[in-house]
Amino acid sequence: MQPLKAIAAMPPLVRTALLLVASNVFMTFAWYAHLRNLRDRPLVIAILASWGIAFFEYALQVPANRLGFGSMSLPQLKVLQEVVTLLVFVPFAILYMKQPIKTDFLWAGLCLVGAVYFVFRA
Repeated sequence: MQPLKAIAAMPPLVRTALLLVASNVFMTFAWYAHLRNLRDRPLVIAILASWGIAFFEYALQVPANRLGFGSMSLPQLKVLQEVVTLLVFVPFAILYMKQPIKTDFLWAGLCLVGAVYFVFRA
């Protein structure tokens, strides 16, 4: 099966989630990577670099939201976004930014599991 056909065959929720994961990778780098990579550069350089990265975030996030809104409610779409954000942010914080692992990550994750349950239950 060709890659585009395989993607088109996926349920909208799966395609939305994959687009949101990719979008959040760009978003996380746009928002936080300058703290590691551009600390000694002028603020305007960090802003411009972040805007450049954020373009790709929006190029994925807008289609994800349009696709997802057709099969999910707005609250469901927002909770999915927050879950994806945390799933992308925690490895970024630990592996890229070298932040220590904290139990607060677990508690935040459990709160999001509860949010997913309540917003997606029928």
